[in-house]
Amino acid sequence: MKEEILSNLENPAQLERLYRADKSTFKRTFKTLYPEMQGNMLLTYWNERLSFTGEEIFWGSRSELIFVVIACLLAGLISKLPVLFSFNEDFFYPRNIGFIIFPALSAYFAWRNKLSTGSIVYIAGVTLLGSIFINFLPDLKTSDTLVLSCIHLPLCLWSTLGYAFVGGTKNNVEKRLGFLRYSGDLVVMTALILLAGGLMSAITIGLFEVIGFNINKYYFDYVAIFGLSSAPIVATYLTQTNPQLVGKVSPVIAKIFSPLVLIMLIIYLAAIIYSGKNPYSDREFLIVFNALLVGVMAIIFFSVAETSKIAPYRVGVWVLFLLSVITAVVNGIALSAILFRISTWGITPNRAAVLGGNVFILINLILVTGQLFKVISTKAPISGVGKVISQYLPVYFIWAVIVTFLFPLLFWFK
Repeated sequence: MKEEILSNLENPAQLERLYRADKSTFKRTFKTLYPEMQGNMLLTYWNERLSFTGEEIFWGSRSELIFVVIACLLAGLISKLPVLFSFNEDFFYPRNIGFIIFPALSAYFAWRNKLSTGSIVYIAGVTLLGSIFINFLPDLKTSDTLVLSCIHLPLCLWSTLGYAFVGGTKNNVEKRLGFLRYSGDLVVMTALILLAGGLMSAITIGLFEVIGFNINKYYFDYVAIFGLSSAPIVATYLTQTNPQLVGKVSPVIAKIFSPLVLIMLIIYLAAIIYSGKNPYSDREFLIVFNALLVGVMAIIFFSVAETSKIAPYRVGVWVLFLLSVITAVVNGIALSAILFRISTWGITPNRAAVLGGNVFILINLILVTGQLFKVISTKAPISGVGKVISQYLPVYFIWAVIVTFLFPLLFWFK
């Protein structure tokens, strides 16, 4: 996009075409270029145009609203399938929780981006294959591979959502980083919607109790479950039609939480040494350790995605670099603990899954840390960090596919 804008600075019609083809990318790229090109009246006009944000909420077109309403209803109906068809809830929800949300979101972006028939078939095929596979796995209460499949299948569906988001294009760094930003914005907006919905639900139930009606069961069985299913869909719709709603919140969250997480990690590692706890002999502690690792990785990715669209400040880059280094240390400890447990007690599905995940995360961390060091030492552009992250995302998808679909067969549903 940068090269296209620079080559068409004197062509207003072509700039307009570029803007309409991908408004968000055009706006981010233009904002990074404008400080170096001030003085041109056409560019000044574009800067004012892109900087203007209306105070009113834009509710999109009628067709978008209809699509979102239908998607919300379908998501709610899927969540009610155990009631409608007398399915076992303990069987249905762990296996199908991802299908309540991700297919609707993928369909929304496929429709919004006008994907080709081949891309739509790919998304539908992955979704259908995942649904059939997970629901036909043996219902063994002690099956580790079943649990692993249920955990990793939503990651596969999240990856297909990313494919729909970027429009089916390959090696598009900016759009992949845009997907990471969208994922972070989705979490923020969904949390706000659920918070408001929870407050409204408490008030509604309380008001009815005052006049002698107990609507708890009815409300949670129908209203609440449809609301929970619809929240990510509505959040997606709002973030895409009104990016200004969380466009300024997400960078602030990234700037605040990155240094806080860095401080927490340093204190936590010191506390581990003081407490005498170690992941080599304590299985539960190792699980928490790996959960911490995944959470911190998500913070790093989200922070880099947010930093890549604005001019990075030096302190922020240093924070991300130190956070990456310490996270790599945490990863190394977790990886050595897994190898120790495998060498002592043998290989199991859980240990194999954690081992593979830790290895891929460590490689990614090393690559990210190296790029951040270049930014600090040679003042290389922060976009190089985003490029590393975006190009590595398919690795996680492939690993999620392996764990979801191959582990049950390799370990014979153990």
